[in-house]
Amino acid sequence: MATNPSIITRDTDKIAAVTGNLYESVSVISKRARQISSKMKEELNNKLAEFASGVDNLEEVFENREQIEISKFYERMPKAGSISIDEFIEGKTYHSYRDTTEE
Repeated sequence: MATNPSIITRDTDKIAAVTGNLYESVSVISKRARQISSKMKEELNNKLAEFASGVDNLEEVFENREQIEISKFYERMPKAGSISIDEFIEGKTYHSYRDTTEE
């Protein structure tokens, strides 16, 4: 059985060490992953919008090789979660706490 090379075992102690709490670290990582994901989706949609046509007749619907290559490029890119974990461990992610005691 072949294994997926994108699956990486992470040291949870290393992740938790940054904030002092594993769950807080996962929260920061997930928020950053959402930011990365939305940015990547926006970039992809902008590139694919160039190929959109307003007319949907059968003669004009065909495989566009450039559009397929762009889609495949984005499929091969690392996932947003992996990128955000790497950024977090390397200290490239900024996070802070809101002071809930002030009113």
